[in-house]
Amino acid sequence: MSEPVVVVGGWASPFVTRVCIALKLKGVEYEFLQEAVGRKSELLLRSNPVHKKMPVLLHGGRPVCESLVILQYVDEVFPGSSILPADPYHRAVHRFWAEYADAKLHTALRTMRGMVGGDKADAAEQVSAALRQLEDALAECSGGKPYFGGDDFGFLDIVVGSYIGWFGAAEKIAGLRVLDEASTPRLAAWAARFCAHEAVRDLMPDADRLVEFGEVLRAALAANASCRP
Repeated sequence: MSEPVVVVGGWASPFVTRVCIALKLKGVEYEFLQEAVGRKSELLLRSNPVHKKMPVLLHGGRPVCESLVILQYVDEVFPGSSILPADPYHRAVHRFWAEYADAKLHTALRTMRGMVGGDKADAAEQVSAALRQLEDALAECSGGKPYFGGDDFGFLDIVVGSYIGWFGAAEKIAGLRVLDEASTPRLAAWAARFCAHEAVRDLMPDADRLVEFGEVLRAALAANASCRP
């Protein structure tokens, strides 16, 4: 009997979404434990005592933390379609661009959503500039094929693709365009393909639902702050 697999996190988090996509791509059945909005469960805090963040993957009760680490763990442990490229150099390139995407997109998108301070127009330009770089990375990594991973999507597709729902939500909240077909036509076409993939389409959060979630999260965080002494 295989060891149980559990994902601890929130449906709206891009970091959680990417873990669920990787598991589905591998054909791994898992239990999803939804964290309450604005609060962290004892299980999460116990499983990730260092960063105290989602997602956490529990495999046979043993925790694996940090989404990029989890993706690589899933690729190594479970059979099925490979997530990372077989070639060591290509693996290094994909890891580089994955870290670049997280460094450039996450905080800027939070600024556009009003979750952290900063100018929304400047943040939108930061996201757009990063996407232009990723447009070039897509051309380089794909070799003219549909995905960063080539004929099918892999590690870098999952990492960048996990932000697609939040691109749309941030555009609606800030009223500023980031994923633009005129400036990043390859990436825009890739995003449509990625979201239509059978391993992705049921897991990609809808932009309107994410906008509503953002409002709920802000209210929950404000309520928690008001309760502190």
